[in-house]
Amino acid sequence: MARRAADTRTPDRLFDDQQTPYTRFARVVLERGIDQPDGLTYAVPDHLPVAPGDRVEAPLGRGDRPARGIVVEITEASDLDPARIKPLLALRGPRLPATLIDLARWMSAYYCCPLGMVLATMIPAAVKRQVGRVRKTMLTPTGAEPAQQLPPQTRKAWEALRALDADAFPGEARALATRLGLPSVGPLNRLLKLGLLREVTVTTVRAPWQEYAQEPDRGLELVPAQRRAVEAVVGALGTPSPFLLYGVTGSGKTEVYLRIIDAVLARGSSAIVLVPEISLTPQAAGRFIGRFGPEMVAVLHSGLTASQRHQQWARVAAGEARLVIGARSAVFAPFPPRSDAGGPEGREGVGVIVVDEEHDGSYKQDQLPRYHARNVALKRGQLEGCPVVLGSATPSLESWRNATGAGPGAANGAGGGGGGAVGGAGGGARFALLELPERVGGGALPRVEIVDMVEERRERSEDAGRIHSLGPRLERALGETLASGGQAILMLNRRGYASYIHCPGCGWVMQCDHCDVTMVFHRRIESRLTGGGYVRCHHCLAEQKLPEACPVSGGRLSLFGAGTQRLEEELERKYPSLVMGDTMLRLDSDTMNHARDYFDALERFGRGDARVLLGTQMIAKGLDYPNVQLIGVVNGDTAINLPDFRASERTFQLIAQVAGRAGRSAESARARVIVQTLNPTDPAIVAASRHDYRGFAAQELEMRALAGLPPIGRMVRIVFRDRDFDRADAAAREVFRAAQSLGVRHVRVRPPAACAISRIGDYHRVALDLLSDTPGPLQSVLTRLRNIGLVKSDARTAVDVDPVALL
Repeated sequence: MARRAADTRTPDRLFDDQQTPYTRFARVVLERGIDQPDGLTYAVPDHLPVAPGDRVEAPLGRGDRPARGIVVEITEASDLDPARIKPLLALRGPRLPATLIDLARWMSAYYCCPLGMVLATMIPAAVKRQVGRVRKTMLTPTGAEPAQQLPPQTRKAWEALRALDADAFPGEARALATRLGLPSVGPLNRLLKLGLLREVTVTTVRAPWQEYAQEPDRGLELVPAQRRAVEAVVGALGTPSPFLLYGVTGSGKTEVYLRIIDAVLARGSSAIVLVPEISLTPQAAGRFIGRFGPEMVAVLHSGLTASQRHQQWARVAAGEARLVIGARSAVFAPFPPRSDAGGPEGREGVGVIVVDEEHDGSYKQDQLPRYHARNVALKRGQLEGCPVVLGSATPSLESWRNATGAGPGAANGAGGGGGGAVGGAGGGARFALLELPERVGGGALPRVEIVDMVEERRERSEDAGRIHSLGPRLERALGETLASGGQAILMLNRRGYASYIHCPGCGWVMQCDHCDVTMVFHRRIESRLTGGGYVRCHHCLAEQKLPEACPVSGGRLSLFGAGTQRLEEELERKYPSLVMGDTMLRLDSDTMNHARDYFDALERFGRGDARVLLGTQMIAKGLDYPNVQLIGVVNGDTAINLPDFRASERTFQLIAQVAGRAGRSAESARARVIVQTLNPTDPAIVAASRHDYRGFAAQELEMRALAGLPPIGRMVRIVFRDRDFDRADAAAREVFRAAQSLGVRHVRVRPPAACAISRIGDYHRVALDLLSDTPGPLQSVLTRLRNIGLVKSDARTAVDVDPVALL
């Protein structure tokens, strides 16, 4: 027993004095919530070719549990006792370029998030797991010459091989035989035996790829405004210059992007194009692939399969693809560094970053790390030394103020709430404003009709007992559109069948058991005719059956509030030619489960197979179909009354964007846009109907200034979560008192208050808001609270810098 104990005893030192001490050490930031920006020190064994940016496996804790992390620094000396420094275990995956390491450090500091969590976000899970990775045996020339006379077929194969370009190797035997016109791989096998070819093992990622409908280059001529925009950005290549491209819908912003990227690729640089949602990816990818070819373009978004995502990411990291198109996380595209920094020969790094529809809220991540892709793009452009182009027909007020100096106090250089000066890290640089004031291709901005639904309902006095999503005017317009062979787009930004379930007798309302919100009724597709369905919470996703009667009084339940399912049912009832899934398509998160669903639906509508496209906000932007003769906003008020200071801005953007789907060509110049609302005089709705962005922005900025809200000032919201409300409130009040005691000038600390949605998933939510005119004081308060351990981004505390939603 004594001998066994001696054999298993852990030694005091990791290696004895006879061993050679390590000469290289790595600072490793683990992919965990450990808030140590400098990382942990590990020794680098001689057999591991570790460099900064590598993903490694390291022992952690007393039990030496393997943990993954990213190397952020390599040194030849350490202040620690080398005998007590544990060695790294292995290399585990790809290497991040140095620019992304610097970007992660900035994100960690600005968004108050552990550096390891930021770095973990930059590498897709599919890449970490090496999904689709295969090893292939391939052939490549040895450089030797034949030492004897070759048989005719073998000699023919050899001569053909010598004529191939160097980039044809290494190649698979069957692929080479086909390329050389050989009937079999026999001649290649003989060359292999003679030592003229050799086998090499190559690691690749295999994935069935999604084909995008490529739009051919139409050779469009630029109008003067487009030409000026292209010349301005191309003239700034090689400098960290931010631009706001403000162009009305249909003004040719995409063509401007294409021309800029053409110049960037010609210089040997790479480009990133961000789009807000995967529903916009098919058309965007199709145009860019049609212009630059599939070999040049990589597509990155969450709708890809794991193997596809790994394949596309690997193509970018290897330098094979030089243009990346994708949603939010594509801003982390791992392009190799410039050739003078060890990258591929002739490469000049990232040359331009484009953020299309820059105003869109989906660019903001709602989970750790809570970054805004627009902000991150601006910061990466600064690090890469390249221009960043933000494009929109309805710019965020942050970007608009930064580009125009509009609004009170603009001269102080504050970018405001997620735009502008890259959260204070962009040197306060103003955006250059580029304008595209007119539509191209014969299109014209459509006339928008505002319909007062209070007046409309009076026309239905004979049918007052039935809910109608469509008012009489929109109903007639849709009938005329279908009769004339046109297509229509109807937007209702609310899913499900009914959003309010209550008992008229006793007043009982069905709420979620886990959240302080009402449940939403959804009909099951297979039981539409019988009326069966279920209720779902759109926050915690809890589901249950719809009660047959009120659980309090036993009375009959009433279903109120129209959603896309109810609209779909109404359309089928009123227009027999519309059949769901055939001549009518619904696009919302209930029907679009995969990226392929989006692509198929949009292709069918583009071909004219479907006559009506109805859906939520995902159909409000990026779509361009010449046969669309009617746009209907079924309810323009879904966001206008939310307890959020950005509600008016979102309402304006949504209505203006969906209205922009009409009149984009000469064929659709007479298209109608009808907006149904209970608030026909609301300033946001009226301004959107007039396509008056400047007027709306001026009025809204004035109101924000009166309240000291972004973009006039800056904001940080800290949300405390706990199953017990008192504990959440106590945590919030502790931070409130600490923030006040710090005495940082120009920071206003609002007392804690329950969030608008006070409980989600059984967790009570209490919010604490910090406001300041500039970002510096807010960052100072956050840093000091973070250093004393009071503020930590984790499961119970959400630190949201530059929040875009306050619910």
